[in-house]
Parts: sequence; C-alpha cells; structure tokens
Amino acid sequence: MPDSTSGGRRRFLRTAASAALGAPALPAAPARPNILYIMTDQQHWNMMSCMGNRWLKTPNMDSLAAAGVRFDLAYSSNPVCMPARTSMMTGRFPSHFDMRTNGAANVPESALPQAMGHVFRRAGYRTVFGGKTHWPKPMTPASIGFEYLAENERDALAERCASFLREKQTQPFLMVASFINPHDICYMAIDAYTKANNLPGMHPNSKVERECMAEALRTPPGVERGDFFAHHCPPLPANHPPTSEEPAALGRYGSFRGYVRKHWSAEDWRMHRWAYCRLTERVDAEIGKVLTALRETGLDRDTVVVFSSDHGDMDSAHGFEHKSLPYEESARVPFIVSWPGHTRAGRVDKRHLISSCVDLLPTLCDYAGITPPEGLPGRSVRPLVEQGRAKDWREDVVIECVDSRTVRSRRYKYSLFAGDAPREMLIDMEKDPGETLNLATNPKFAPVLSDHRRRLRARIEALGDAYGQSLLRLL
Repeated sequence: MPDSTSGGRRRFLRTAASAALGAPALPAAPARPNILYIMTDQQHWNMMSCMGNRWLKTPNMDSLAAAGVRFDLAYSSNPVCMPARTSMMTGRFPSHFDMRTNGAANVPESALPQAMGHVFRRAGYRTVFGGKTHWPKPMTPASIGFEYLAENERDALAERCASFLREKQTQPFLMVASFINPHDICYMAIDAYTKANNLPGMHPNSKVERECMAEALRTPPGVERGDFFAHHCPPLPANHPPTSEEPAALGRYGSFRGYVRKHWSAEDWRMHRWAYCRLTERVDAEIGKVLTALRETGLDRDTVVVFSSDHGDMDSAHGFEHKSLPYEESARVPFIVSWPGHTRAGRVDKRHLISSCVDLLPTLCDYAGITPPEGLPGRSVRPLVEQGRAKDWREDVVIECVDSRTVRSRRYKYSLFAGDAPREMLIDMEKDPGETLNLATNPKFAPVLSDHRRRLRARIEALGDAYGQSLLRLL
C-alpha cells in the first residue's frame, strides 16, 4: 500500500518547487487518483490536429493536450505491436524477452506478477482492461492482473468503458482502453499487393477491418477528382523519397512493403494518407465517448489520463507504409498526461526524450503512490509534467527494431542495421527532421558518429540485449 506520509511530503516539495520556479502552485493531488490509459494502434506523433496537422481533426485528443502536458519527443521501445505492447505492460524493453517482432517471445511465468495489473491490484486498485491485447503467451488480461472489460476494439469498447465509468466506484481504478485504429490502414497495401500478384488474400477473416478501410477511402460526396487532389487530399510529404545513402537493409523489403514502394503512384500514396487521417478521426470519436463519460460523472477531477500509441505508421515517408523502422513516422508517438487542475494546461515539452513504453508503468505508479517493480529501465515523467524538469534526465533513448538498433540523442539519431553495408545511418535531427540525408560516411561527422556508436553500445550492454550485441559485432 502507498505511504501517505511520504506521499504528502513529495506533494509538498513539488508544490514548493513550482512556486520557486515562479509558476502558480497547483492544488495538492489526491494520494490515490484513478488512472485511465488510452492507447491507439499505429498512430504517429503528428496525427493530431493540435500538432498543426490540417488534414485531420481530432478534437478529443486535442482536449487532452489542452488540459495537460504533451511530450513531443516520445519514442516506442520497439515500433511494432506485440513487442511494444508487452513493453508497456511489463515496463521492460522487448529485448528483455528476446522479442524483435510479432511472434514468439521468452516471457516467463515469473514475470507476470510484476506486470501492470498485478502491481496496481496489490495496491488496492480495481484493474480493468478493454480492447486489443496482442501479447505473447503466457500473457492474458487475467494473467497480468486485469478484469477483461471488453474484447471489442472499436465502438463497443468505447461504450463499455463509458458504462464502467458511470457505475458507482467503490475503490480507485486503473482502466486501460486499447483501441485498434488507425491500424486498419495496413490493409490498403496488403490488398493492393495480393490483388496485383493474383495471390490469396492475407488475413481473409478481417471483414470488419476491410469495411472500415473501404469507408476511410471514400472521397467527399460531390467533389470532383481534380478538386479532391487539389484541395482535400494530403500532399506527399517532403521526405517521400528514400534517404540518401540509405542502409542496404531498407532496400531489400519484399512482399507488400516492397511492392508498394516500387509500384504505387503519387495518387496511391496520397490516398493512403487520406485514409490514415480518416481512420485516426474514427478512433478519436471513440475516445470522445470515454472522455465524455469521464467528464459527465465528474471523475475527470480525480483521474489521471495518459494517452499514447504503441507505434506509428510510415505514412509514405521514404516510400514506406506500415511500421517496424526507426524513422520518426514509425517510432515516434503521441504522449500526453492530462489531469485537469493538476497539470499545466496546454504545455508542450519539446526537450525531454521519453521512452513511451518503458516510462509508462513508472509514471502510472508514481501518480498512484505505488512503488514500481525493481530494476525497471524507465522513469516517471511526473516531475517533467509538474516541474518541467527532472534531475539527471536521460540524454538519449533507445529504439529496438526487428533488424536494427537506434539511439536518439537530443540532436542526432544513429541507427545500426543488420545485413550488407551500408549498415549505419546518422541523421542531424535539428537540421534534417525529415531524415533525408545520411551523414554516417561524412568525414566531418566522424566524432559524432563515434560518440553515438559509444552511446548505443552502452545502452545495449546495460540492457543485456543479445541481438543488439550481435549487431555491434558488425562494426
């Protein structure tokens, strides 16, 4: 159980620190607030209208940002579903469980009691989980300490979550609402590939997903094709072409990823971007049902809401869709902490590097006054939310991918890939945020390259990352 005395002292110190910084003191937070974690699937950081993206409208996500703190440099621990989701629930990097992509993993039974649901349940919280799981065995909602609120990942999930919030609450709760979209965007490339090559359809039982995808591809009624592409459909991004001197591994993708990279026209890519926006708006509306119930019941004043996604989508950058790459569109995700009356409304943190999956559990535990499991690699972002700073915050963040490892520092991003040379990619994120120019072979950047090799080696060794160590041997 949380120590209310030490928790009270921590709250006093935080209030005093805020006053010292010249900011008006926030009201003292209750020791055991409710926690609501809302997650989407395959939504990159820029897919919110509060980011200035004019091609979609996300009023409900925007409302969380308006009432809370938005972190603009949040990165998935591994930008693909199963590794990222396992990481969120355990607070561990996927490499801890020998996970590189969707599929088999080494998650021992002994790890389950330290997973999110059990940690909160032991502290007296009611723990409920709804929607998409996508974890390896032996992880299930029950085995990691949750009641399973709803299997549905769409509107029915939103309605069930809203119903739960309208019930009389007799104890603090932790609710995880795991929505599927904009993940349905995957089917556009998959179906284009199988149709063009006269292959059997992939995922033949995904009827609902394809119906949603077809709806997202519809153009506005009464709008002529020329007018649609001139005024309504998102343009290709400036970083649509491949990165100069891209690592060889990026050029060898086959199946649907390689097919669309080679064969899609500019209009195909723009329609993909259009549908991605519509699917994001669809999930925003579902999130709105949950937030409406939270506000109508008055629970919003007693509930910390955290919003994020498991990973992004390449969204036509560098000629890719889908995920699993260290590029920003794939690995960088929304991360918002919102608690009306207790978070600085509308503040944006553009400075601190967040590891969205492994920082999640320590953050939620911090707000609940719970000691997190020992040895977790992540940190609570609560000091950043409340004070705008934290002692000795990390200088870089690791991104694990199926065939690469990446370290992102404040200014640079360095990636090391498996396979043939060239294997390294170094990007100046300050001057080249679109990641268009690989500086790894530029002699002027040899000291930066050496420093980031060192950083990556240190992170890989600290995590005991076996696959990462095999990549280091390629240097």
